[in-house]
Amino acid sequence: MIQYRIWHNDVEGFLGLALSHPLFYILAIGAKYIPLGEFAHRVNLVSAIAAAVAVANMFLFVRLWLGRNLPAAVAAVTLALAHTFWRHASVVETYTLWTALFLAELIMLLQYTRTNRVCCLYWLGLLSGLSIAVHMLASIPLLCYVVFVVFLLAKKEMCVGDLAIVVMLCIVGALPYEYLIVKNIIQTRDVAGTLASAAFGDRWQGAVLNTSLSMRIAKENFLYILFNFPTPNVLLLLAGFCALFKVSLHRGFRNVLLGLTALFFLFAFRYTVPDRYAFFLPFYCMVSILIGLGVYLLQEQVNRRVLAFLVLTFSLMPVGVYAAAPLLVEKMHLNVGTRDDIPYRDNNEYFLWPWKAGYTGADRFAAEALGLVANNAVIYADITTVGPLLLAQQAKGKRPDVKIISGTLNSEDAPRFDEHAMKQLLADRSIYVVSTKPGYCPAFILENYDFIRAGILWRVVESKRMK
Repeated sequence: MIQYRIWHNDVEGFLGLALSHPLFYILAIGAKYIPLGEFAHRVNLVSAIAAAVAVANMFLFVRLWLGRNLPAAVAAVTLALAHTFWRHASVVETYTLWTALFLAELIMLLQYTRTNRVCCLYWLGLLSGLSIAVHMLASIPLLCYVVFVVFLLAKKEMCVGDLAIVVMLCIVGALPYEYLIVKNIIQTRDVAGTLASAAFGDRWQGAVLNTSLSMRIAKENFLYILFNFPTPNVLLLLAGFCALFKVSLHRGFRNVLLGLTALFFLFAFRYTVPDRYAFFLPFYCMVSILIGLGVYLLQEQVNRRVLAFLVLTFSLMPVGVYAAAPLLVEKMHLNVGTRDDIPYRDNNEYFLWPWKAGYTGADRFAAEALGLVANNAVIYADITTVGPLLLAQQAKGKRPDVKIISGTLNSEDAPRFDEHAMKQLLADRSIYVVSTKPGYCPAFILENYDFIRAGILWRVVESKRMK
């Protein structure tokens, strides 16, 4: 879906402003025009390069703070091999770019507390604005920075003029997002609706503001966290918390780190969207920092060579765990909780292996699906499968006669597709669906029509009951 938006130079998107992520799309659209390799690979590289910058920033932050290489290396490797981070570095997504900017913000905040140079706060303001233009997750650290600056003003460690410059730079950094907000207010004349879209998207306000929690979600959340740190090094998290109060540290900076850790955890833990595992990524950044700090604390008490060997060895353990996970899940007859009807996708490998090198399932599905349908056919696809079909059709020129329809995106000039138009449409064209599962196929089709298997698709036919 992201590749589809990039192909169409779509900076705003179609799911509400909170899901627009304009700065990421501006960079990815720029990458699209680099004449090197295939389009999809070029835009995927934006996430991969941003992830590399994020890991470098993690190392730099901990190294500047603690002055030692081992804690910095462990923190950087821990983040790099965290399942969610690695997974989003392997596909085109917004999270790694946000992570790179967020860690750069922490570097600037750290440098300010060490040097009292106000230019570091200027950079913090600009980076915070850029982060907002990438993802609204940036609003959480922004809240902590506001509290930090308020205390600086109260203690007269910062003047109002400097604050004005910081605010101005934050506004400049967030201009891509602010432009979309202003444009939508002008077009719709609905200020409240536009601001709600900017904060929550089209239909996620309930999930963002959720305050209830089920035992099932709590259990899944703890499993997410455990799967991201399947190593004894995670125990160093406790040592890191202790070290926060033992190392020499600006009080305000310590409070920001504690506040970020708590807020990131609470936000993700009570979030209820299906892909909420991705929203733990900011919390995983803080865990990686605290693990590095725990290594620093232990360096003061044990043999450094032995410690270095152990923690670096343990930090690489997640690779083996991820590699073995699909086989273990299969042998233990566990269910990863995802749908199992996506052609050419082994669910266990797809979700449990964070790397995506060599995965061509989406391409194979789109090529075969478009190749097997009749002339001028209609394919109804769900939100998972519509992107590959549209991208193959429009970016690669495959089967322009076929009309692809979904609940979110449709082919150009797609016919009306509802229960009133269905009978005539079925008389004029062959109609196929990717899935016959409730939620992935319209209810009116499941209730009133039958299906015949057609390769990896299902062809819709009149029901014998209707006859």
